[in-house]
Amino acid sequence: MGTNRLEAFSDGMMAIFITIMVLEFKVPEGSSAKDLLPLVPKVMSYVLSFIYVGIYWNNHHHLFHTVKEVSGAILWTNLHFLFWLSLIPFTTAWMGENHFTPLPTALYGLVLLMCAVAWGVMQWAIIRKQGANSLLKKAIGRDLKGNISAVLYVVAIASAFRMPVLSAGIYAVVAMIWLVPDRRFERVLKESGKAE
Repeated sequence: MGTNRLEAFSDGMMAIFITIMVLEFKVPEGSSAKDLLPLVPKVMSYVLSFIYVGIYWNNHHHLFHTVKEVSGAILWTNLHFLFWLSLIPFTTAWMGENHFTPLPTALYGLVLLMCAVAWGVMQWAIIRKQGANSLLKKAIGRDLKGNISAVLYVVAIASAFRMPVLSAGIYAVVAMIWLVPDRRFERVLKESGKAE
């Protein structure tokens, strides 16, 4: 089976997650700039989460250009990844509504960590399906960015109970690490003659 249905379903789900997050905003009752101040934490958490979903959408697109056909395991691991990604709107709203207090900030990090773990599991399923000459394996190598991200998430989750602002900063740093386009997939596809 090709990747078209999986990609279309995943694209649609990610668009829904972003829509759900923006629907959490309530219009302020006043019309002055001062009336917008209570929304600042919500806007900050929304922007961060929008960036995360965008990064995953972008990397999902590149990831599946290394995949010729999907298996049942790949379908299920993709659903597992989407499950954790679907929790981002809830944790985003809770963290923003409560102005980055410890428990919501830690739970937000836990969801980000589980998204990263699910992403790794999905990559493993693809590599297993592709076999010894896996394009994906060549592309990700030792996955330094992925491993650093996971460590930073754990640090941020632990920090949330003492310094939630530091945790939010760490989440932003991880997003910035991934905001720089990941050229590994494009390089391997070009080398293999399967460039987009």
